[in-house]
Amino acid sequence: MTRGPTIGILTGGGDCPGLNAVIRAATKSAIRLGYDMVGFLRGYEGLVDPVGYMPLDAQNTAGILLQGGTILGSTNKGRFTSLVGRGERVGIDPELLTQAAATVRQLGLSGLICVGGDGSLGIAEQLHAHGVPVVGVPKTIDNDLCGTAFTFGFDSAVATATDALDRLHTTAASHERIMVLEVMGRHAGWIALHAGIAGGGDVILLPEIAWTFEGVCRKIVERDREGKRFTLIVVAEGAHLPNGELVHGDAAAGRGQVKLGGIGEIVAGEVSGRLGRVARTVVLGHLQRGGSPTPFDRMLATEFGAHAVRLVHEGRFGEMVCYRPPEIASLPIAEAVGRLSTVDPRGSAVQAARALGIGFGDDEDGVPFGRGGAGPSGQ
Repeated sequence: MTRGPTIGILTGGGDCPGLNAVIRAATKSAIRLGYDMVGFLRGYEGLVDPVGYMPLDAQNTAGILLQGGTILGSTNKGRFTSLVGRGERVGIDPELLTQAAATVRQLGLSGLICVGGDGSLGIAEQLHAHGVPVVGVPKTIDNDLCGTAFTFGFDSAVATATDALDRLHTTAASHERIMVLEVMGRHAGWIALHAGIAGGGDVILLPEIAWTFEGVCRKIVERDREGKRFTLIVVAEGAHLPNGELVHGDAAAGRGQVKLGGIGEIVAGEVSGRLGRVARTVVLGHLQRGGSPTPFDRMLATEFGAHAVRLVHEGRFGEMVCYRPPEIASLPIAEAVGRLSTVDPRGSAVQAARALGIGFGDDEDGVPFGRGGAGPSGQ
């Protein structure tokens, strides 16, 4: 049992910049409202581990605002795994849910703040249905959670990918090469799209827009004719090949989501073979998930943490905080999980890219606002 009214917090799923900012903000806010704070270690596993939590206070959360990762640790391969592949959700063992609920009762928690993406918040939803007073905080570099304009971690990932493109630009121009940058995002192309535009990419390949190798090569040849002897291609790890295949490895032990990756090398090899040009591939991988959060992510994560404590204080359980610019709001967790927020092929960002001459490897390359899309007047 804890000494007084206490709030718990855990970080589930993959790490990302901004997690510590949430922990810090929640702890500081809770203390000011008269609560003690405990943090559960290794995500949901800490709920069923006898020594799975630690007290949080002003001392041990000082200075973590700018620190990447999570001081509480996390896991996306434990007993609480709830996703297999895309949209295939599995139920958590009821015995585990019972044990977790018992831990919450034994500690006398007033509420449990669960920070995570679609899979982790799906677990939170199941815990809430099991009687646990849960509040959710959306976290993912992929920005694929519904109900919120942005998730923290996304801006930091985009900044890393953009910096990579800045650096690749100079070497590509110097050697007149084709450079292929593969970025994360799973089944959503947000990182590829935003970084591709911000970093001056020439071709962006997304899961949401069907493309062909002929379309990619056509853009490269077009640039050659304009005297631009290099091309930057940004490809999302979850972009399907023209034949519909998704490039991935096997999921560990048959549980957890499949590990996407490898499409960058395929694109580079195919383009090189067709055009007789040198093409190189860079896979950013976990570099996008590490390091210090950007100022935007620090701010967003801080607001999320403070608002989550407010939801607990007001007894608004089963809700997830969300960003609806310019305000922080909330909605039922059930409305945010189970479906992905993906790039709209007709959305303003894609149309802006097309207006700049960025190609998407499809037949609409060269059409500034896409077929049937809004024109300059917005009609």
